[in-house]
Amino acid sequence: MTRAEVEREIASLGDLPRSDLIRRWKALYDTDPPRGISRTLLSLAVAYQIQASHYGGLVPLLQRRLVDAAEGKRVTIRVDLSAGTRLVREWNGETHVVDVVDGGYRWKDKTYRSLSAVARQITGARWSGPRFFGLDERGAS
Repeated sequence: MTRAEVEREIASLGDLPRSDLIRRWKALYDTDPPRGISRTLLSLAVAYQIQASHYGGLVPLLQRRLVDAAEGKRVTIRVDLSAGTRLVREWNGETHVVDVVDGGYRWKDKTYRSLSAVARQITGARWSGPRFFGLDERGAS
């Protein structure tokens, strides 16, 4: 199936009656859809599975993390920041903008080796940089 065919198939889902969407769900997932599922969610899930079948689905690590999160387990997701990323954080009424650059983090015309060093400069206290900027599961306070 070509990319254009996948796109046409997904576009056609909006015109299908609910009964046809349910039939597609059963064919793709080999099970009945959840009771009471909205037509919108049904359509989105079918579209996802069409794409996953053609392009590949989620990598096993992400699948495991999603299952863990659904089961209420603590999930840690590592965020890799590439040069060009901009972080914005308000602290004590002042907005702070940090740009990720090659070799560090640029804040107020100075480059720091770590995000934690920037957070320390902003707060005057020892903060985890990722936590201060909301990049870990606990987020910034």
